[in-house]
Amino acid sequence: MSRIIYLDHAATTPVDKRVFEKMKPYFTELFANPATRWTSSISKKVDEAVEEARKNVAVLINALPEEIVFTSGGTESDNAALKGVAFANKDKGNEIITTPTEHEAVLKSVESLQDFGFVIKYVPVDRKGFVDPDDVKKLITSKTILVSVIHANNEIGTIEPVREIGAICKERNVLFHTDAVQTIAHLPVDVEQMNIDLLSLSSHKFYGPKGVGALYIRKDVPIVPYMNGGGQERGFRSGTLNTTGIIGLGEAAKLGKKEQKQRENSIAEFRDIFLAKILEEIPAVYLNGPEGDRRLPGNISIIIQGIRNEPLLVALNEKGIIAGGGSACSAGKKNPSHVLQAIGVPEEDLFSVIRITIGKDNKKEDIDFIVENIKETTNQLRALSPFWEG
Repeated sequence: MSRIIYLDHAATTPVDKRVFEKMKPYFTELFANPATRWTSSISKKVDEAVEEARKNVAVLINALPEEIVFTSGGTESDNAALKGVAFANKDKGNEIITTPTEHEAVLKSVESLQDFGFVIKYVPVDRKGFVDPDDVKKLITSKTILVSVIHANNEIGTIEPVREIGAICKERNVLFHTDAVQTIAHLPVDVEQMNIDLLSLSSHKFYGPKGVGALYIRKDVPIVPYMNGGGQERGFRSGTLNTTGIIGLGEAAKLGKKEQKQRENSIAEFRDIFLAKILEEIPAVYLNGPEGDRRLPGNISIIIQGIRNEPLLVALNEKGIIAGGGSACSAGKKNPSHVLQAIGVPEEDLFSVIRITIGKDNKKEDIDFIVENIKETTNQLRALSPFWEG
């Protein structure tokens, strides 16, 4: 295999070399625990670097540094937000509103809350995956304590109207959480303008290290701490800080803030050229989710009728092209995607979907090579398929 063309950036991104360089001293030279900053000069330097990272994350989403809590990633942030708010507000009500197309970290969290007497309401989505803010409004009652709607879907790229939903929640005095794991540093995110009370993000989705993320919690939001111990992160998330990861996250946030628009434009241009070419070159290919600027700039989710995605992805991998079949967090499962089912993809097409997600380092000159290999492999698989009559 002479080269790798990586097209699975929604699953994870490579660590930016500048991020890695920022992290390196904190593995060896500046290795101290920031919790001992009062007695150790090395610890003080580490603590200062952690707080610089906190500020960088806050600036990225227009929050205050003290509203940022470091976590291990998006899944932990989602769990902490949903369960922490639910238990802190159970005397006010027991209803939580979400959607059927959320990441499983949200869906499994709210499912577990049912065992404690919470009632979960699911607002429907349309064929493109969109939530209608009016549908959210109709579901809110005096017992509703939290609404959680993903900012942009990790499988089909649909960007939800979170600003409008947040405004409805604010008007009705209901807390609003969004899983912004796929949008941070890829789209502009402003928690003030978007009326967001809690927001989840994950470093490795925007060229930072794995195993670190953050939860934005608007000040004065009632929330129960979910990890007890030494009182780190102002008592909300006890445990020794992942300092190297946090410093990498902070640098990725700083670069993301600076380069976001440039990355977005370049990636969206790649997406549009690629999509137009593949729809022209291969018959019976259909896009999941919306077109244009209502879609994540790097996301292409397509149905290629008459084949199964697994052999296609394996064949592409052998040619150096790495793409995905859906959510990386559900990899290995043979069940159909809950997102595709929710938007009404026909049963016979549920395993014919591939997800190509583009990154800042992909080259437009590779598009012809990628499309030609998808076309060639698709034709080979269709020729062997008893279900293809094209």
